[in-house]
Amino acid sequence: MPYRDLLGLPGVGAQAVCGFLSQLTQQVAPVGMVLVVQDATGSLALAGTCAAAFSVGAGMGRPVQGRLMDRRGPRVVLAATAFLHVVALIVLVAAAADGWPVWTSVVLAWVAGAGLPPISVSMRVEWGRRVSDGARTAVYSLVYLVQELAMLIGPLLFGLVIAGASSSLALGVVAVAAGAGTLAFLRALRAGGAASVREGGRVFEDRRMLVLLAVVLLLGGTMGALQVGVPALSAARGVPAATGVLVAALSLGGIAGAAGYGARTWASSPAARLVGAMLALGVVLAPLAVVGALPVFWVVLFAGGMVLNPALTTSSLLVDRFAPGAQGEAFGWLSTALGMGAAAGSGVAGVAGQWFGPPAPFLVGAASTLLGALLAVPLLGRRRG
Repeated sequence: MPYRDLLGLPGVGAQAVCGFLSQLTQQVAPVGMVLVVQDATGSLALAGTCAAAFSVGAGMGRPVQGRLMDRRGPRVVLAATAFLHVVALIVLVAAAADGWPVWTSVVLAWVAGAGLPPISVSMRVEWGRRVSDGARTAVYSLVYLVQELAMLIGPLLFGLVIAGASSSLALGVVAVAAGAGTLAFLRALRAGGAASVREGGRVFEDRRMLVLLAVVLLLGGTMGALQVGVPALSAARGVPAATGVLVAALSLGGIAGAAGYGARTWASSPAARLVGAMLALGVVLAPLAVVGALPVFWVVLFAGGMVLNPALTTSSLLVDRFAPGAQGEAFGWLSTALGMGAAAGSGVAGVAGQWFGPPAPFLVGAASTLLGALLAVPLLGRRRG
């Protein structure tokens, strides 16, 4: 299905724009918390704990939000999470500035994470129900394209506000923008005729859903390893400022990959594409351990991003097959697995880098993806368990 036709469906274009705004805090919130809390308290340990609490809250909240969406529809969930997320972030800024007890910042960070609005889940569920099965590759590619753009632009906007004011004001501004975007997204959903209640089902009725979550966990491990490996390598080369440019390569590659993947029709099965994409990603990333020149490094990361987003898109297509009556909750579990995998991958990559040097995290990332490809092979079968 061409993107032009998809964006021509009632409300989809407006929902994509509003969905972009509402996801600005996804990348900014944990970074903003670290800056705000460390600046106010002088404690990097507390700042890091707040960022971790945000991630834990988001991981715990996604499946619950998805389950509620399956049974109640997206409207109540989006309105409630928009309020919870924005208020928690703004109060956290005030708590850090006014010297509230340490535990309050951690709790507020967790609440902000648990209340992170499920925009990408909403888009996948609502857009997916409006097109045929064959068009969902384009739908899910567009979802990840919007998300990737928000994760690329959000930190840039945050940095601009910091340059002109402070990290506290910047976090508050981005939080309000995301909250307004979520409410506008909700209004666009209503205009587009979003379902108010959806049929419920069991997420793990098909045991292949558990296998898929394990595969996505390992894919998240690759992302986490790259988050550690890129800045560690830049610092080891004496050019820490290159980190932003290299991270941008991965994002730009992801945007290009999502756009290209959804623009064509695929004859192969989603499971075969997932195995192929993860094998390709592992092969692409492995040379990063020996690449010397940073421009070549940038190109390889760009190529990795081009494969990474199609792999994520394909995992969403498999959710449609394995959990057809409970996509909201299943997509929530997918997000949780991705986040948990990223946390584990970051930890393993950090230890590996400490013991074996800056190239080691990239080997960890490549190994995680290749193991995921091997684990995904059983999904090629038709057997249900």
